[in-house]
Amino acid sequence: MMNYDHYKTIRCDLGDRIMTVTLNRPEQMNATDATLHQEVSCIFADVRHDDDVDVVVVTGAGKAFSAGGDINWMQEGIDDPGQFERTGREARDIVFNLLDLDKPVICMMNGHAVGLGATIALLCDVIISSDQAKIGDPHVVMGLVAGDGGAVLWPQNIGYAKAKYYLMTGDLMTAAEAERIGLITKVVPADALEDEVYGLAKRFAKGPLKAIVWTKVATNLQLKQAMHASFDAGLAYETVSNVSADHREAVDAYRNKREPQFTGK
Repeated sequence: MMNYDHYKTIRCDLGDRIMTVTLNRPEQMNATDATLHQEVSCIFADVRHDDDVDVVVVTGAGKAFSAGGDINWMQEGIDDPGQFERTGREARDIVFNLLDLDKPVICMMNGHAVGLGATIALLCDVIISSDQAKIGDPHVVMGLVAGDGGAVLWPQNIGYAKAKYYLMTGDLMTAAEAERIGLITKVVPADALEDEVYGLAKRFAKGPLKAIVWTKVATNLQLKQAMHASFDAGLAYETVSNVSADHREAVDAYRNKREPQFTGK
């Protein structure tokens, strides 16, 4: 059995060959800092190679699935642009390690999934959400390009017209609306979420796993082609926007609880 004790911001619990991967910064709404970002870039490769795991459930501790990027971490990125080079490599690993994970992956969206949190959710095979949750990719609200996968995943799920609206405004939507337009799989009452998710996880675990897994692999081929075609360009644009005046203004405005004054620079 593999050991996951070295993870500081992710909790791993194994039972009935189902691995629950929990983003574990509950006081920060599981917002991504440098440590969590690095650990998310590794965890799904580790789980892929764990022979004791057949099915994966991804969720967040506390009230949120993930609130996106930690503002203090964003400030560090402004002060040290070289940090974004490391972050970019990790972002690529997050996306492709999840796409290459040849086991069923269920997102248990227990609360809001925002920014990178939304990307992680959308990289899962099935997304079952609490009716109290919202999802969105507000990179632009922070003066950033949605370059960590959202610009590929959203059009794949809901088409370009809807995707561009939500990516270019950064608006969040309710889980009910996300289900209605096909962005996520299913919405259930919050108190029924775990039963719904683990019921499906056990169904997968007891099913014809080779057929299930290879169906996933075949279905993911086009998505992986799309991601390989444009992910690096999106990440490059996000890297450039990280040093823009508008991003600096957005971070400062958020930290000082004021409305940002964007200049388009």
